[in-house]
Amino acid sequence: MTSVERAFPALLQEFFHGRLIAQRGASAHTIASYRDTFTLFLGYAAERTGRTPSALTLSDLGAPMVLGFLDHLEAERGNSARTRNLRLTAIRSFMRYASLREPSLLPVAQRVLAIPVKRFDRPVLGYLSRDEITAIIDAPDRSTWGGQRDSVLFAVLYNTGARVSEITRLHVADVLVDRASSLLLHGKGRKERVVPLWKSTAAQLRRWLPRIDGTPDAPVFPNRAGKPLSRSGVEHQLRVACRKAAERHPSLATRRISPHTLRHTTAMHLLQSGVDITVIALWLGHENPVTTHQYVEADLAMKEAALRRVDDPAPQPLRFTATDRLLDFLEGL
Repeated sequence: MTSVERAFPALLQEFFHGRLIAQRGASAHTIASYRDTFTLFLGYAAERTGRTPSALTLSDLGAPMVLGFLDHLEAERGNSARTRNLRLTAIRSFMRYASLREPSLLPVAQRVLAIPVKRFDRPVLGYLSRDEITAIIDAPDRSTWGGQRDSVLFAVLYNTGARVSEITRLHVADVLVDRASSLLLHGKGRKERVVPLWKSTAAQLRRWLPRIDGTPDAPVFPNRAGKPLSRSGVEHQLRVACRKAAERHPSLATRRISPHTLRHTTAMHLLQSGVDITVIALWLGHENPVTTHQYVEADLAMKEAALRRVDDPAPQPLRFTATDRLLDFLEGL
């Protein structure tokens, strides 16, 4: 074991404190994601090598170990290819940093950097009808503190198209419900945007704010302890509301609905109402409008409307006929 290899724990700490925090100014969300990646990766490597994480070296964490870890994520933890790629991105970022700090580590790092991201099918985005989203917003019992909170929460999610992380970070100071009602959302990469509110959403917020701590830094959607609702807390309350709403709309009972489904729903309803896609991109906080084009791809009704504008030529179908055994083989694949 070389002295360089023994420096692995110090390299990892320098990567977080020096590279991510001091140099890049990475957001808390990014740091947490990278932290979780290395917590899982080092735990996996420690189990495979029989050594503690602090005793591991860069040679232990080469391409074979990384590939095994990525397979472990999918096969044993049930993670998606998207999550696998996210974990790989964090590991590659560290390896790139380590090779610059310690050039002797370049051969190990290069093999890890050569691991490709995994391609995956992108599912058609699911979204709700206006009746379904209304049923979900109305499902909580508004006579209770928790029910009123959840109803306002779902209304705000639908109105703004906000990410869960943006809603859980929303503070009282970020809410303007006077003459020009709007919310200040703190998005990815420390980007902020202001989203206007419907009169009905603003009215619900006016009724809700007196029931919580009114100090500027207080969360708009707290739990019983006064702390911000967690992501899992929002997901749980949405599942409860969906079960109740399914009594009115049975279609909700067979669908997998997440907070991100509400975000998709906002985008689709804006698109169907004729809002320009660049405006939707600004509304959702997309850095690149290309990201927003996935909503156009998802709207079958708009595609059918476009198809109706073109006359169907009804051509006779043509089929290629192979004239060679090798071509027959290829055609049959």
